Amino acid sequence: MALFTLPRQGDFGKVWLVGAGPGDVELLTLKAYRILKQADVVLFDALVSDDIMALVPESAEKIAVGKRAGKHSAAQDEINQLLVTKAYTRKNVVRLKGGDPFIFGRGGEELETLVEAGVTFEVVPGITAASGTSAYAGIPLTHRDHAQGVTFITGHCKLESRPMDWNACANSQNTLVIYMGILNAATIEQGLIDAGRSASTPVAIVSKATTSEQRRFIGTLGELGQLVSSPELKMPALMIIGEVVGLADSLNWFNPEQVQSNAEQALSLSLQV
Repeated sequence: MALFTLPRQGDFGKVWLVGAGPGDVELLTLKAYRILKQADVVLFDALVSDDIMALVPESAEKIAVGKRAGKHSAAQDEINQLLVTKAYTRKNVVRLKGGDPFIFGRGGEELETLVEAGVTFEVVPGITAASGTSAYAGIPLTHRDHAQGVTFITGHCKLESRPMDWNACANSQNTLVIYMGILNAATIEQGLIDAGRSASTPVAIVSKATTSEQRRFIGTLGELGQLVSSPELKMPALMIIGEVVGLADSLNWFNPEQVQSNAEQALSLSLQV
């Protein structure tokens, strides 16, 4: 049985599921920029940067529906319902998510609701946190000498009640990227070491990646608990585990101080368009 009463075809607008990228406004895709400039309402996550939100037209309704560990602005069911409600009354509804909406962004869940409600939608991919963070941290996710593959996992789930398959994640020939894993750092460290990953494996935690507040915390897997306890570590933060982290110093190119200048230039150009 349908959860929603469907209006007549043509009585509602369209939902655009848009990836905002990892934070730097200049990493927004051209298509995402165009859609934002045409938005009537924007439902945005906490991870969407202020510089990107500054591109949204002043006339557009802006609704914060962000999720952070222990700090949810709205439950997922409420967000799903809100998307449908706004689509019934608005022409262009933008669901704006940090990173890419199909990589740990619950984009698929939201689209399933729109399908059931008969709402037209389109997906605009974004640069996911893993690739944006690694690039700005000077850490290639793959490298012929160090990593033949890369695995993305989320550390946000209840690892004690739903154990992770650490054996599948402990391959020393692969880079492991962990989203939302800070609160479970001790469990991640122990699980990987117990599965055979060396405690000396290089690890990087990158905080506020691609922004003017980016910080890197580099150590080893056996020091993971110590790294996450730094008072200077701010959310969001991503873990990168693998031999490629050993290249971070030699390949480091990013100057966080330049980000604000670039953002101001991007906003200035957008106002001229």
